[in-house]
Amino acid sequence: MRDIKNKLTSGKNTKNIQTRKGKSFGYQVLGFGAGGGGPSFICASGGTVTTSGDFKIHTFTGSATFTVNKVGNASGSETVDYLVIAGGAAGATANSGGGGAGGYRFSNGTASGCYSAGPSPLGAAVLPVAAQGYPITVGGGASPTTANPGNRVNGSNGSNSVFSSITSAGGGAGSSNPSSRVGVAGGSGGGSGYTAPGGGGSGTGAGGAGNSPPVSPPQGFAGGGGGCGSLGPYFGGGGGGGAGVAGENGVGPRGAAGGNGLASSINASAVTRAGGGGGGIDFPGTGGAGGSGGGGPGGCNAPNGTANTGSGGGGGRNQPSGGGGSGLVIIRYRFQ
Repeated sequence: MRDIKNKLTSGKNTKNIQTRKGKSFGYQVLGFGAGGGGPSFICASGGTVTTSGDFKIHTFTGSATFTVNKVGNASGSETVDYLVIAGGAAGATANSGGGGAGGYRFSNGTASGCYSAGPSPLGAAVLPVAAQGYPITVGGGASPTTANPGNRVNGSNGSNSVFSSITSAGGGAGSSNPSSRVGVAGGSGGGSGYTAPGGGGSGTGAGGAGNSPPVSPPQGFAGGGGGCGSLGPYFGGGGGGGAGVAGENGVGPRGAAGGNGLASSINASAVTRAGGGGGGIDFPGTGGAGGSGGGGPGGCNAPNGTANTGSGGGGGRNQPSGGGGSGLVIIRYRFQ
């Protein structure tokens, strides 16, 4: 009887001990799990990578891939800010409009610190990312426009830039078309030339529409119209639209200024980009100034828009016009 009792007691105690150990072990796991959480951050590669404080900045000046190797959490980082600028357009030749800047799309800066993203109203919402590769397309600027003396040739549009769901439209070409006298629509619109029937008259060309196709906030502004001044049949081309404002209207014999671009501090210092090209001229006029942010001025042998700003090229005067500047993509996120 004593042996049986001892065995029963021993078994009971063993069961109790095992139960207590199991419960104790369970509490230890819970305690470890509860104390093991915390912020987790995005880890990514691609482009030229720089650091500003707690933030990584990936700059793409050509097409490549932004690869997200790991996504963090809400208390760390799981979204990115961006600036996506398309290629700028070329100006036209002879009494011609300047090229429009490439579309300029940007986020509001809330994902990666309080930097100056742009004017009020701020840009669109930040983008969530997943652990995958994101192809980056950086749009090229349009080639310069060439023509024989006296010939009128329109410019060409810039190319789109793309990151994830964001597409910025290439800038709209400057116009020199004697029948329509209308600048081409684009991210920012091209300026128009002015050529009234028979070389005289008072008609005015119309600038190309900006923010085409339309997005919110707008990715750019319209180009300016060409016009005739008070000195007879001398014409000034309209300025290409910029990311910040529309191109000016030309009043001969002066070409109009291109629209100004926008400044962003996404890469840790304020840089203005995406200015419109200045309007071209007729003899004996003066070419229009390029918009701030890299727009090419109009005039004889007009220069290109600045590379990797998406700026428009200047309109010409019977010589080659300026080509557009290539685009840019910048991505920023918190990494620690």
